[in-house]
Amino acid sequence: MKLLRQILNNNSTEDWVLALLAVTTCMVVFELLRRLVLRRIRRMDGSAPGALQLLAEVVSGTRVLLSAAIGVYAAVQFLELPAAAEKVADRVFLALLMLQGGFWASRILDFWLHRRFETSDPSTEGARTMTRSWLSFIGRVVLWSLVALLILDNVGINVTTLVASMGIGGIAVALAVQNILGDLFASLSIAIDQPFVIGDFIIVDDLMGTVEHVGLKTTRVRSLSGEQLIFSNNDLLKSRIRNYKRMHERRIEFRIGVTYDTPPEKLQRIPEVMRDAITAQQPVRFDRAHFKGFGPSSLDFEAVYYVLDPDYQIYMDVQQGINLRLVREFGQREISFAFPTHTVYLAGGPAPATTGSTQSQTR
Repeated sequence: MKLLRQILNNNSTEDWVLALLAVTTCMVVFELLRRLVLRRIRRMDGSAPGALQLLAEVVSGTRVLLSAAIGVYAAVQFLELPAAAEKVADRVFLALLMLQGGFWASRILDFWLHRRFETSDPSTEGARTMTRSWLSFIGRVVLWSLVALLILDNVGINVTTLVASMGIGGIAVALAVQNILGDLFASLSIAIDQPFVIGDFIIVDDLMGTVEHVGLKTTRVRSLSGEQLIFSNNDLLKSRIRNYKRMHERRIEFRIGVTYDTPPEKLQRIPEVMRDAITAQQPVRFDRAHFKGFGPSSLDFEAVYYVLDPDYQIYMDVQQGINLRLVREFGQREISFAFPTHTVYLAGGPAPATTGSTQSQTR
């Protein structure tokens, strides 16, 4: 109260009017300049160069704090203040400038991240958005922590002691919540390394689904049957993840078996029939077809081809077309598909005719 009375007694009404006028003038002039600059830049309709766009972001981030800080500094020049009051005014002026600097730096960070991760490729939009949001979050935490420390140091608090105390306390907290911190750093690793992004179809062990959300602690996946699967980020990165969204083409290996009584000349034609059935489909790339070996109750053939589109629906359509054509071709050529059979020999009975079509078992 004594300091306030001293300030009031040392300054006349005219001094207070001039000080108030200085504050008002600063705030009005800065607001008019801010709007004028923004209007001029926005008239360019996105054709402004990067430097002007950055200037627009900085001007947009200019708050009333800057005009208030300059107004306080100007008002002090018209008033006669005690040393203690002048010291408080200087600290308020610097604190407001630091806060405004924090808002400017935040806008510049957002502008840089947006330009750095800007893309017209929709397939990578999810990954870039997730990485940009994470880097923005980390940058803001570091930035405002620094601003807070500068302001505390400005008001006379021993920041070194505070940081040391926070460091000791941080170690204790880290030991108590190490699992949570593990998930947090795993989330950061997912954002930077991008083993998967939102929208990818992944398989983890025997669970599969589409990634819906990557959070600080968990990742949420929508399974094919509709329920939501929730994975701990730390456990997820320790697992072997198969990301089908990044598949460029699908390699397919399939087998068929025919009966043992199939004549050799027909067996020789089967790889060619399989090749024709595969190449008749689109979009595929034929690799090979061979008589692989002798099964328990079938002569086995194996074919390999590539579907040039990773979509599972397209693969199933292609395989269905191949299967239908093989059934049609084998029916026309009188080639029989094999099925599990057994021939039983009875002790003392007549030996059956040898056909070689089945596996024998003696009882």
